[in-house]
Amino acid sequence: MFSSIDSTVAAATQFLPTEYGYVALVLVFYCFLNFWMGFQVGAARKKYKVPYPTLYAVESENKEAKLFNCVQRGHQNSLELMPVFFMLMIVGGLKHPCVCAVLGSLFTVTRFFYFKGYATGDPQKRLAIGEEKGPFLMLTFIPCRLHFGITSIEIL
Repeated sequence: MFSSIDSTVAAATQFLPTEYGYVALVLVFYCFLNFWMGFQVGAARKKYKVPYPTLYAVESENKEAKLFNCVQRGHQNSLELMPVFFMLMIVGGLKHPCVCAVLGSLFTVTRFFYFKGYATGDPQKRLAIGEEKGPFLMLTFIPCRLHFGITSIEIL
């Protein structure tokens, strides 16, 4: 059973660039960052007494609602960007794995600072580096995807 899986994986990886492992490592790093953010939300739930399944606290019911909501929002925003980030990394990395790995690493670091700033309870602090540099880094993936798409069409 495992030999057929191994041969399938081997066949698929022969078409990947040798540096594609860097892309995979960055994606795993981003997943760990999101797990860590999720744990921070769990800790904030206990600290600010926001029970499950409440997604956002209501200020009329909880005087520290804004503090919890900032932690929750920082994590939620990273989850919202995750599918786009992964798609840009996976597809762009097929043609430019090193460029995507470097940009993806930088983007992941900006997400950390975005979250840390937001989690202070002052939403303006998310702008220090995370919101300022993050969208620019996300846009820089687009040429990698375009190049992959254009060269793929020429193959067909």
